[in-house]
Amino acid sequence: MKLTILGCYAATPRTFTNPTSQILEIKNRIFLIDCAEGTQVQLRKNKIRFSKINHIFISHLHGDHFFGLIGLVSTFTLLNRTTDLHIYGPKGIQEIIKLQLRLSNSWTNYGLFFHELESNDSEVIFEDEKVLVKTIPLKHRVYTNGFLFQEKTGERKLNLDAVQNYEIDTCYYQKIKNGKNITLEDGRVIENDKLTFDPIPAKNYAFCSDTAYNESMIPIIENIDVLYHESTFLQSEENLAKKTLHSTAKEAATIALKSNAKQLILGHYSTRYENIELFKEEAETVFPEVLLADDGKSFEF
Repeated sequence: MKLTILGCYAATPRTFTNPTSQILEIKNRIFLIDCAEGTQVQLRKNKIRFSKINHIFISHLHGDHFFGLIGLVSTFTLLNRTTDLHIYGPKGIQEIIKLQLRLSNSWTNYGLFFHELESNDSEVIFEDEKVLVKTIPLKHRVYTNGFLFQEKTGERKLNLDAVQNYEIDTCYYQKIKNGKNITLEDGRVIENDKLTFDPIPAKNYAFCSDTAYNESMIPIIENIDVLYHESTFLQSEENLAKKTLHSTAKEAATIALKSNAKQLILGHYSTRYENIELFKEEAETVFPEVLLADDGKSFEF
């Protein structure tokens, strides 16, 4: 599982920082999460292949999380894209994008599908044979969701020494990897755990930006491997966090602690701060495993 931060600062782009956008690579899938202004430039800088992006998840309709979307949709057309593109986001996202396409007379030459969200409960919005994606309802000034990405448990690993010892034909190997027991010619039943090793543990990732401190998300993200949680402010500006329905670094760490997260990544910093190390220092007073997002930075888990 690899996370690439394209942008992780709040509000407006600057010459050296970008608003929210990130790429999650999981089980050979590439998901784009939020699409702020400048996202396609950041994709090029980080050598992310545009053609690999088939699913885009938009958390909410504030500009610093989706103003780059129409540009990216249009660029896909210029690149002669033919693969379908799926966009998941709040109700209204389809109207916004289609209006811009219609008034600019620049319809796509590929299938463009919108999956509009309006539920206040967590729901499954994407699923295939390897990955499942759920919404994480957040608390912000407009309707907002985070996203939980979960790997599905893979096949069991074949214990070659064991299967060869029992002289099991190779035609049964897939059945064994699927978790089935095997009956030998003499009638003996060999339990699957004697023929296989446990699969590689499935990983999961939670994206939570933007939100006020919100303990209602904890049951959804309990025991998460990696939690990205916004930390727009330091605790010294707690009053601004409450006013704007954002979180402080300390509050993000508290959510990580109470959800029993293995790793916390902070981001969505207010540009009022010159030193983002202060966020890490504050969060570590509550939760020990803290990493700082920054533009162009990648994490592998």
